[in-house]
Amino acid sequence: QVQLVESGGGLVQPGGSLRLSCAASGSIATIYVMGWYRQAPGKQRELVASITSGGITTYADSGKGRFTISRDNAKNTMYLQMNSLEPEDTAVYYCNGVIATTQHKYGGMNYWGKGTLVTVSS
Repeated sequence: QVQLVESGGGLVQPGGSLRLSCAASGSIATIYVMGWYRQAPGKQRELVASITSGGITTYADSGKGRFTISRDNAKNTMYLQMNSLEPEDTAVYYCNGVIATTQHKYGGMNYWGKGTLVTVSS
């Protein structure tokens, strides 16, 4: 019913930038909070940043000052601008959204994208 599709990952050199996008589609009534998570090899998935429908943002310490999360509610799309990338940022980045569908308008469910790989290497 709801799909989240990430794009924008790839290989970038240390110090470079990437912009990730997450497009939500399907039987969407309301998108509440959205977030970017990442999972590096051998590590647990961790929150990178989140944004509410009203634009309130939170960041993990690892990305503060380097990453910027944003969303376009009209397009049901979320973005993550990543600057000054470091090898430690290498991970699969996942889009997450708490979304109410047209069939269940008064309860949000947790949805995940399949992820996009970001590799920071020279």
